[in-house]
Amino acid sequence: MKEVTGYLPSMYREEVEYNILTFKGNNQTLDIYVPLLSNEQFTHMAEHVKQASVKVLKKRTVTQIVEKIDDVIGKLLDRNNPYRKKAEAFLPIITGYDKEMIRLGLTSYLKNFRKQELQRFLVEDFGNPLLLDDFQPRPKKSYSKAVGPNLTTHIWAGNVPALPLWSLISGLLVKSGNIGKVSSSEPLFATLFAQVLAEVDPELADCLAIVWWKGGDQEREENIFQQSDVVVGYGGNESLDALKTRVPLTTRLLPFGHKISFGIVSEAGLDGRKTWKIAHDAAYDVIRYDQQGCYSPHVFYVQRGGRVSPKDFAYFLAHELENFRRRYPRRTLEIEEVSMLASWRQKEEFQSFSDKEKEVIAEPSGSWTVVYEENNLQLTPSSLNRSVKVQAFDYFEELIPYLAPHRSLLQTVGVAVTPKELFNLGSLLGNIGVNRLTAIGAMTSPEAGWHHDGRFNLADLVEMVDIEQTAEEGAEHFAPYMD
Repeated sequence: MKEVTGYLPSMYREEVEYNILTFKGNNQTLDIYVPLLSNEQFTHMAEHVKQASVKVLKKRTVTQIVEKIDDVIGKLLDRNNPYRKKAEAFLPIITGYDKEMIRLGLTSYLKNFRKQELQRFLVEDFGNPLLLDDFQPRPKKSYSKAVGPNLTTHIWAGNVPALPLWSLISGLLVKSGNIGKVSSSEPLFATLFAQVLAEVDPELADCLAIVWWKGGDQEREENIFQQSDVVVGYGGNESLDALKTRVPLTTRLLPFGHKISFGIVSEAGLDGRKTWKIAHDAAYDVIRYDQQGCYSPHVFYVQRGGRVSPKDFAYFLAHELENFRRRYPRRTLEIEEVSMLASWRQKEEFQSFSDKEKEVIAEPSGSWTVVYEENNLQLTPSSLNRSVKVQAFDYFEELIPYLAPHRSLLQTVGVAVTPKELFNLGSLLGNIGVNRLTAIGAMTSPEAGWHHDGRFNLADLVEMVDIEQTAEEGAEHFAPYMD
């Protein structure tokens, strides 16, 4: 099978070279053709997108833009829509993930971008979304307006299907022209979104482009970054460090690198009735996209003192991972991933032979692994791909010295705790770098308007323009109605 991806502005007429990315999965082969522009073509395209941003997007109200995005999302939520059918058919081949997991995951994810959710998104960052349309009165007696970039360039990762929508839609909401570089791991979904948007509103067709180049292509990156107002980068910390060297000082860089997330289960949830549900939800967070997201858990800290012991919880979790394995099989791993997982598991098993307070519970073929540890509170990354640790603890405060050294890497914590414990934990964990607490079972589904890595999705993209009170008062002297 063959599919041409990428998206170029409707008025772009230059002949373009394509690179072929080949994917094999579910006994099928899919060749994806991605556009690879020359430096000169990049320059022309960037200028075209910037002009369209000024002529079209910046003259729209934010409400009008929200309604168009909502129309696009409505079409992509419709399983009878040809673009949705294409996503469901091709993404399992591209990513290797189970078809049903893709289907359910897309629906859950896309719902974050419906009209009502986007309105929450805007209010979360701006309070008054009309700041994006015109000058609005501020408490300090001045007037302010939020002005989005003329061009935002997005460097996307491909670890989670459809991930590019977060930043691409954010760019549209602040009325920025957008150029997105798709990942070689998932080059499809951003293209489908752009194609539907162009059908829904042809005037917006020139306000974005979806392209590809090989990661680390210094010449192309320096060229496009020179023309960008903002660069949003996703990826590994090493690749982001390299990216920083190519982004000019006059261009704002918003990097999103690797993070580590974990869960905490209070003794209040550890009885026969509640424990199963927590374990089921914890297993779901582990199996969804095989822990490839920054918000996926590596460790569950389980408190002693409940009717169900932390060790028993580990067995509950293992049981639920096995149930999910039968329903949503893990994707086929690359050779390097198989090697890393086997090495990690062998190391854990070897240590368990001499440490009687450590136990490895695993599916024989290695489809999932749970490591239980009685006296270890260190936060260490798992090998991903459905491998997770359960570690016993006594009181919340004792976790802090083990978590604090990882401050720059901490992101999401899934919790099953009492209301009083929740806000106590929020303070403790917030002080050491955690920026999102959510229910176990919702770790991999951030809500609309979440503060990604503790930052603002929209506000970080814009610049504020202020009209101070003195300017307004001074203007009165020159008004035609003044004597």
